[in-house]
Amino acid sequence: GAGLTLALACASMLLGCGYSLAGKANSLPPEVKTVFLLPLENRTARSQVEQFLGRAIADELVRRQRLTLVSDRTKADSLLSGAIVGFNVVPVTFDDQGRALRYEITILAELALKRRVPEGVLWSNDRYVFRDNYEIEVSERDYFDRETLVIRRVAEKFAETAVTDLLEGF
Repeated sequence: GAGLTLALACASMLLGCGYSLAGKANSLPPEVKTVFLLPLENRTARSQVEQFLGRAIADELVRRQRLTLVSDRTKADSLLSGAIVGFNVVPVTFDDQGRALRYEITILAELALKRRVPEGVLWSNDRYVFRDNYEIEVSERDYFDRETLVIRRVAEKFAETAVTDLLEGF
């Protein structure tokens, strides 16, 4: 009825204005088929954060199958590099004794995809900001283990967004 007609009209207007379905657009040149992921640089005091993010990006590239991840730099059409430039954990809620119950984690990163030959930047973003919250029991002794789990979860979100941006050019 009228609802379906309205929905179809809205959808066609959105598609006509340059919007597209996620996963369908592609901003990379067609000859760029392979990528070598350089180890991410860690410019923060938090150890291993670059390893978690690098692993998540590699997994996401493999999952998407648009670019083939290669282990030999000389066989890659493009090079993906980046740095973790900020890492922060702050308490956001407290109990009656002033002990933190919930924390917010923030990760700031830079990424760039460059053509290997001839050299040139294909895509970059130097202001990726990711945040997530997590609760901790006051009696917990495994604070850093809990933080590591949250970093892994944030890394997956980070990778999904970064690879989408890289592939779709948003």
